[in-house]
Amino acid sequence: MSQPLAPDWLHEPPDANELHPALWPANVARNGAGEVEVGGVSVSQIARQVGTPVYVVDGADLDARARFVKNALTAPFVDRGMAVTCYYATKALLSADIIKRVMAHGFGADVSTMGELRWALAAGMDPHHIEFLGNNKSLPEIRAAIEAGVATIVLDSIQEIARVNDAAKTFGVTQEVTIRVNTGVHASTHEYLATAREDQKFGIARSDLDSAGEHIASASHLRLIGLHSHIGSQIFVADGFVEAAKRLLVDYARLQATHPLRMLNLGGGFGIPYTPSDPAVDLEALATELATAVVDTSQELGIELPDIAFEPGRSVVGPSGVTLYEVGTTKQVVVPSDSGDATRLYVSVDGGMSDNLRAALYHADYTAVVASRVSSESPALVRVVGKHCESGDIVVDAAYLPGDVTPGDMVMVAATGAYCHSLASNYNVVGRPALVIAQGGEIHTSLRAETLEDIMGRDVGLGLSGTPGENT
Repeated sequence: MSQPLAPDWLHEPPDANELHPALWPANVARNGAGEVEVGGVSVSQIARQVGTPVYVVDGADLDARARFVKNALTAPFVDRGMAVTCYYATKALLSADIIKRVMAHGFGADVSTMGELRWALAAGMDPHHIEFLGNNKSLPEIRAAIEAGVATIVLDSIQEIARVNDAAKTFGVTQEVTIRVNTGVHASTHEYLATAREDQKFGIARSDLDSAGEHIASASHLRLIGLHSHIGSQIFVADGFVEAAKRLLVDYARLQATHPLRMLNLGGGFGIPYTPSDPAVDLEALATELATAVVDTSQELGIELPDIAFEPGRSVVGPSGVTLYEVGTTKQVVVPSDSGDATRLYVSVDGGMSDNLRAALYHADYTAVVASRVSSESPALVRVVGKHCESGDIVVDAAYLPGDVTPGDMVMVAATGAYCHSLASNYNVVGRPALVIAQGGEIHTSLRAETLEDIMGRDVGLGLSGTPGENT
């Protein structure tokens, strides 16, 4: 019998215990007792050691994905005579362990705030392998980036040109810069829009590029080395990248007459599957199609092949991470529908929008399983919700779990490695969860759980944080 409350894309599985291989890290599997293990560590052991909710990264899976993404994006361009730099987008997930792992596979770092810059540097990232982006960089951020010696600063407005030049002059250096171009191309999962001008906060319009180039040419301490584009997120096809690259190369050829351009940064945004209905991106095919387009367009324009840069984030860490929760309460809710009353099972867990804001912010869909045991019960349509005082506090809007899911069960959500920790908050005075890396039958705490004392310690009025300003 069909479930009228289920979205069209969600189909009832024959087995609610199944771990769909396209959605879970490579080293996630059920053991002989039916309990899920991540990297050889059972979910019950993880919960005992660090509590729930907890972000868990499959370390071996992350290493494998980092190697794959780097090679997939690099090889087609290198084969055609172009050099490639891959900057890991630190906004996706940032910890010293994550930085060290991506560094080991040849990634630099893409940062956009003082915090991301300082964290990447403290984790050992070579500043010459860092690019600094952002539409509203503060003067202290610009100065810190230049003083550290970052590879490039991505200019996002004409006003920034003088600011970056003045800061570079203060340090007596010539700062290499690129321009983020508003190409008018915005890509989504299966289509892209190509317009004359895109209505968004990022980038300099193509019609303003010549003016920006003139400002940079007259700046004593700047060197324009390339153009930058970012066309969106969760992209599964090459079309938008190809169109943006063609437009950038036209501008690149024109500006190269007066500037020593050598690099084209094509951004990131490569998609990952969150549900069984989501496609899987063929990153090797996408990069090959894009490399061919860059070569063909460069030849048509009569210019030398540029160096290429990419900024993958989600595609590196997203599928390697899961979140583990404990069920607190369940309740059956009868909901009217066009075909009569239907029942939805609400499953409340010990986290929520404070550890995964994407469902509330983007209406993002996720996949969940009961991880602590297997069940022979038939699948039931559930909505996994959090503990916060918001009706929109939804972790998984629609999923099929065993109908006997009950308090004390552990529920695990797939593909939470990207943006979940980065967007986490202290809403309702809830501490952000720990981040652990599971590998070889052991777990390593990368980020400890935030305690109530950590949160309340910021309140100067409580007298718990010492002298005001001493930690700034």
